[in-house]
Amino acid sequence: MKLMISIALLFLLPSCASQTSVVYIESSPEPLDGVIQTKIKDTVSLVCTLNGTHEDKELVWLRNGAMIKLNDGNKENRSCVCINPVIQKDDGATFTCQLKSNSSHSASVTLDVTYSADLSGSEEVTLEEEESLDLQCDMRANPLATSVTWKLNGTLVDLSTGGFIITNDGINTKLYAKKVDRSLHEGSYECTVTSPGYGPQSKTFQVTVTDKTIKFPLMPTIAGVVVVALTTLLAIVSRWRVIAKCCK
Repeated sequence: MKLMISIALLFLLPSCASQTSVVYIESSPEPLDGVIQTKIKDTVSLVCTLNGTHEDKELVWLRNGAMIKLNDGNKENRSCVCINPVIQKDDGATFTCQLKSNSSHSASVTLDVTYSADLSGSEEVTLEEEESLDLQCDMRANPLATSVTWKLNGTLVDLSTGGFIITNDGINTKLYAKKVDRSLHEGSYECTVTSPGYGPQSKTFQVTVTDKTIKFPLMPTIAGVVVVALTTLLAIVSRWRVIAKCCK
């Protein structure tokens, strides 16, 4: 008999625990272990409900600790927040609903936003001979990128020629060459980032290399011209004074 009562109590405990929770969140889509899986441009709806009777019925929402402004009719007993559309910056964001008078009564969910690398289109780049080449692509993706490639005129960039250096820091991938040479560096470059679930995303750069031009330092040149002009003017004035004295 005691064993049967003990078993019954074990089944009742989770139910009692859920009923005594003061604040809880329902969401669409539903969370798994407090994490909501979603995608860019999707919509996430969060509904916070106050369970039981309390003197203070006002609820507040926080996003990563910063308070969200709510309408007056969306604060007491039940409060809703809608993220529409979901953007890349929402990835990892934690939304918390809590009782205004007692922050210990709270519930939270975190967004896990999947997205591909933001790459598309083409960019025109014009450089002079011996200038540095510096191309950059945003490689941020969730899930993380599994491969990053750079091509020149349809062929993988050869790091052994042209002085190319490829780097990535998990945020950007860069292709760099210290001094461009038209025969080696002019052409069509393609950056491709591949992530699971989204496949390859690419951006192209049309690089044109022009002849090197001689650049004069503008300000020193102007200053030099002014000095020469003033010196010449003073010499002329001084000469006229000498001539004027001779004529007296």
